[in-house]
Amino acid sequence: MPPTSNATPVDFWFDPLCPWAWMTSRWVLEVEKVRDIKVHWHLMSLAVLNENRLDELPEKYREMLATKAWGPVRVVIAAQEEHGAEVLGDLYTELGTRIHNQGEGPEKEVVAAALKEVGLPDSLMEHWDSTPYEPQLRASHKEGIDKVGQDVGTPVIAVPGADGEQIAFFGPVVTPTPKGEEAARLWDGTLAVASVPGFYELKRTRTKSPDFSNL
Repeated sequence: MPPTSNATPVDFWFDPLCPWAWMTSRWVLEVEKVRDIKVHWHLMSLAVLNENRLDELPEKYREMLATKAWGPVRVVIAAQEEHGAEVLGDLYTELGTRIHNQGEGPEKEVVAAALKEVGLPDSLMEHWDSTPYEPQLRASHKEGIDKVGQDVGTPVIAVPGADGEQIAFFGPVVTPTPKGEEAARLWDGTLAVASVPGFYELKRTRTKSPDFSNL
């Protein structure tokens, strides 16, 4: 169903590098078709999230953060600041499709192609190595993380609770992306457990990698 003027706002924090956030984001868009919600996109950063705990991470993951994580989020925050937050949804879709579905990875030329596809200027690529918008990036990241705490990753989702205060949670981590009424049932169940005061965690071991086959 198309969102109405009274649609429930859903705030979604993502890093385009994360395949699990990408899966969850496609699920939320499925939910938007069957529940009266409207998704609002926000940027967070795996590089920022992990910068004070690099010694605890595997070497391969540290290398990925150093070489792959900063460029894309710098370009995306520049797009937001120079062209408005409304560009984030289409840009994220184009980035995620190329990076994850098509397996092209978060390379510089991939991000440049995504910008072109959604009609954003190539000049945004000037922010790849550094950007004056880093304070805005960190503020957006902090806004999401402050809602759920430090022991999480991306994505973060926040929705209004019954009392008007936001309920926020990490995830859900799911693969493949649920469709139709299955997506709606997961949404309803996620909100049900997240709205219980004192509820913190429901988890089981991942046995599958992200499956993009139905995206």
